[in-house]
Amino acid sequence: MRDVGPFGARNPRYVAGLILDAIETDAADVHAERVREMAASAPLLLRRVRSALNPQKEITMSDNRARAVRFDRYGGRDVLYVAEIPMPVPKAGEVVVAVRAAGINPGEASIRAGTLHEQFPATFPSGEGSDLAGVITAVGEGVDEFAVGDEVLGFSWQRSSHATHVAVPTTQLIRKPPQLSWEAAGALYVVGCTAYAAVRAVNVTRGDTVAVSAAAGGVGSVVVQLLAVRGAHVLGIASPTNDAWLTAHGATPVHYGDGLADRLKAAAPRGIDAFIDCFGPDYVQLAVDLGISPQRIETIIAFQKAQEVGAKSEGSTSASTRDVLTEMANLVASGAIEIPIAATYPLDRVADAFEQLERRHTRGKIVLIP
Repeated sequence: MRDVGPFGARNPRYVAGLILDAIETDAADVHAERVREMAASAPLLLRRVRSALNPQKEITMSDNRARAVRFDRYGGRDVLYVAEIPMPVPKAGEVVVAVRAAGINPGEASIRAGTLHEQFPATFPSGEGSDLAGVITAVGEGVDEFAVGDEVLGFSWQRSSHATHVAVPTTQLIRKPPQLSWEAAGALYVVGCTAYAAVRAVNVTRGDTVAVSAAAGGVGSVVVQLLAVRGAHVLGIASPTNDAWLTAHGATPVHYGDGLADRLKAAAPRGIDAFIDCFGPDYVQLAVDLGISPQRIETIIAFQKAQEVGAKSEGSTSASTRDVLTEMANLVASGAIEIPIAATYPLDRVADAFEQLERRHTRGKIVLIP
């Protein structure tokens, strides 16, 4: 405990010292009343005081400014930057979420590079990001199912979640189960709903044998587990470094590379019933070559190839409902499914996060922590 000197109440260093004491002893209420009194005399430290006393309610630098990832033109990771923007204001039916975690996804890299301009054109300056989890800080007119302070997870369709704050319609949010970490909650939407849609697309039933490419990646790792939960025999195509993880999560590892078709046949002597591709067009062609019906071939990425061969290409949009998101969140919260977290990065290192993602050899999700 620190003694109050003759000018302690107006000394910013003293106020900061009390805050550090509270944080280090994990007892923010030790000096709570005294700190609140002194905060009025030390306005520059007011926000730091509030953050120490109420860490879940105050996680931004200013009441009227936020920070968000932006890019002004198509290009590589170097076009990404973090800008200070006006604090979002919720419209009717919306809330503002202070983002605690936001996953990044390959599609966002493709949009930023301009390779998806025909399907998903950008308007500059553009934001990015769909996945999010955080704490509600403001509610709009007509919102009665959520309140300030509620912990939520969900998604934005405005390319806006890679930010400290985002305004989101309540129809795109659910309550975060308390068992869920922020990282898992903030990474759930795209991989969870995409995996759900992919498994649904190939009409999996108990006892089916299903091959999955990129089986240890962000979506693939969830597809593998969801198939296992539904009683399928899963052939997980990945590198040898992922053997232990795949085996532990109910899949038979099959290594990619030359001779893959023979290895798949050896692993499934009675044949493969369905194929879910999470990597690219070569795997869609492989599925056709293996004699799998196009109606039981699903790709989450090779849309043109799917059209050529008559395969399916269901995406997260077809499963973007609160019911599906709730089901997936409950599966993760119960431990039935794991959301592997490959790495976390602060918002200012968004380019580094995408550099790791674009290597295409991560197991699980990469998450921004604003």
